Amino acid sequence: MRTIVSGQYAATAAEFAELALGIDTELFAGPAGPESPEERAARLDVAGAVLADLRREDPQLAAYAAALLATAPVPLGSRRPAAARRLAVPAGVAA
Repeated sequence: MRTIVSGQYAATAAEFAELALGIDTELFAGPAGPESPEERAARLDVAGAVLADLRREDPQLAAYAAALLATAPVPLGSRRPAAARRLAVPAGVAA
């Protein structure tokens, strides 16, 4: 069975969502390959602006885009080790 949206064939579920909903999944979920910190920051900046517009225009579609954004992998370089997190917490404050 073929999935056709607006006369175009969708090969994957992500392609179908992009064609049917008009949401660029790569913008919210991130690219399949590596991404530099500068590229990631720029992509997330644009995704935030698009998400703000979607929340005003189509809350249901905005919820889908926000879910995609939440599934985006966090680059390994941006994670702080547990020891660094423990050191960063002020004394007397539960972590």
